[in-house]
Amino acid sequence: MNADATPGRLDIVIFGGTGDLAWRKLLPALYMAHMHGRLPQSTRIIGIGREDWDRDAYLQFIQARSPGLIAPAAWSPTHWQRFLDCLDYVALDLAQAEGCGGLSQALSTDALRVFYLATAPALFAQICARLHADGLIDPQARVVVEKPLGTDLASAQAINAEIARHFREDQIYRIDHYLGKETVQNLMVLRFGNAIFEPLWRAPFIRSVQITVAESVGVGSRAGFYDHTGALRDMVQNHLLQLLCIVAMEPPISMDPDDVRDEKLKVLRSLRKMSPSDVKRDTVRGQYTAGVSEGAAVPGYLQEADVPAQSRTETFVALRAHIDNARWAQVPFFLRTGKRMQKRQSEIIIEFSEQPFSPFGQSPGQQANRLIITLQPEESIELAMMVKEPGSGMNLHPVRLSLDLQETSRQRRAEAYERLLLDVVKGRLTHFMRRDELEAAWRWIDPILAGWRELDEVPRGYPAGSWGPAASSALMAREEHGAWFEAS
Repeated sequence: MNADATPGRLDIVIFGGTGDLAWRKLLPALYMAHMHGRLPQSTRIIGIGREDWDRDAYLQFIQARSPGLIAPAAWSPTHWQRFLDCLDYVALDLAQAEGCGGLSQALSTDALRVFYLATAPALFAQICARLHADGLIDPQARVVVEKPLGTDLASAQAINAEIARHFREDQIYRIDHYLGKETVQNLMVLRFGNAIFEPLWRAPFIRSVQITVAESVGVGSRAGFYDHTGALRDMVQNHLLQLLCIVAMEPPISMDPDDVRDEKLKVLRSLRKMSPSDVKRDTVRGQYTAGVSEGAAVPGYLQEADVPAQSRTETFVALRAHIDNARWAQVPFFLRTGKRMQKRQSEIIIEFSEQPFSPFGQSPGQQANRLIITLQPEESIELAMMVKEPGSGMNLHPVRLSLDLQETSRQRRAEAYERLLLDVVKGRLTHFMRRDELEAAWRWIDPILAGWRELDEVPRGYPAGSWGPAASSALMAREEHGAWFEAS
């Protein structure tokens, strides 16, 4: 089937159909797509779980959880009931020797099959082998795999190799929901569709780039998973590096998936590898302690349920990266992510270099122009500029030119998972990671993990509700890059 073609019949199979990802994200996203007529009328969504349930029990489970996660303006009891009519359930315990007989009976013979692996990555190989052994993978089938794919380069390569035994590369959709955000996709248009930016999008005209993905929540019910993962693997290896690639990539020759992903791969291969001394100087690990978050007292990470008392898992990472190519020579990229931070905020800050001389007598740093790309909680693009204060004299003050993406188009803005799921259905691979791209990211991350093991340092504490350890600010300040810029 050609890309962008909508299939006549569609079966979406969700392994991990009773898990948080399924009922929190996937089913609400599919409901929105179904309600707006973006899915074929014959679509069937089959949840796979270990629970020995029938279809009615599964529907009751979903009914008790997913509706509250749908925006009130989009809620329709009539449409919800029609959506539930699409749902089915198959009990399947992968630890047992039996194959996928129940799933075989549930699948349509002439439908496009999308297998969504919303499980632990350790199960991916087993699931794919089961599907292959039962003859459920046809040439049109697609498989969607969630991050983090592996815990290091070797494990990622092993998982990729197992999946590749049963699916071609053009059938594999490695999903990163940040790539489904409207503003992230708009960033490529902003860069390559506007002549005003491209001549300045390089050294020496850009002084630094800051990328922040901050969460106000703690680990919650994910502590068992998170303590074996940490912020570097959970967030930097995928979300932040993907954002860095889009900011730093060269213009692709087209929006063909491989043309775009070729340019992202070049960025990942150009990232300067860190030695142990680089890791000590240019990275900061943190772990939240008790504090106040969103007006409520909250425990520290070590007091969370299922977290070992002596855990050294980082819940915060800040680091400085360099891209060794002509466009970005000597431009630092500051990456920061953490849990239990002051507020939920994801943004990219492009700080332009100042003029070499100012006739207005301003101190250095006061006339910096910044492009502020906010991804969440609201999506916006702002350009910070200097203007004259009203009245006599030539005093300057900053203002922001704001692009309200909601106002530029009256069309409904789909959420990230909805947009990416529809890309899978239509066969669009542009916003999914290719195998060599994923492995290149791990090649850069592995030396940081090794450096931390060699240093054997305990993560620095930071109070819940703050912006992380003080050493994070020092990472920038020591080289006169000021402080992390907090968009209001």
